[in-house]
Amino acid sequence: MAKAMTKSQVTEHLAGKVGITKKAAGEFLDHLAALAHKEAKNTFTLPGMGKLVLINRKARMGRNPQTGERINIPAKRVMKFRVARAAKEAILMSSGPHGAGGGRPDTHGHGEGRPQNHD
Repeated sequence: MAKAMTKSQVTEHLAGKVGITKKAAGEFLDHLAALAHKEAKNTFTLPGMGKLVLINRKARMGRNPQTGERINIPAKRVMKFRVARAAKEAILMSSGPHGAGGGRPDTHGHGEGRPQNHD
């Protein structure tokens, strides 16, 4: 599996594609991140990629896996990134197990090597 791109690699790539300096591309990424942080409480959408949303989770009962003891998990607010359909289709269809555009994305939670029980 390939490594994730670093910030400097992303800025270099963007600078080359758009025809701006690496410094300007880096500043753009910094400003985009700051805007996302500021607007996330109202839902921040990045067209073609997805959106940052703030979710309120309810309090619930859980279990300590080591002792089996039931514990109370308090309510909390969490951030989630919901990937846009266009991004899902572009990523899953281009790198799927059946080649470019040849297969369906796995929507049932089963990995390729994992046996499926349909009893």
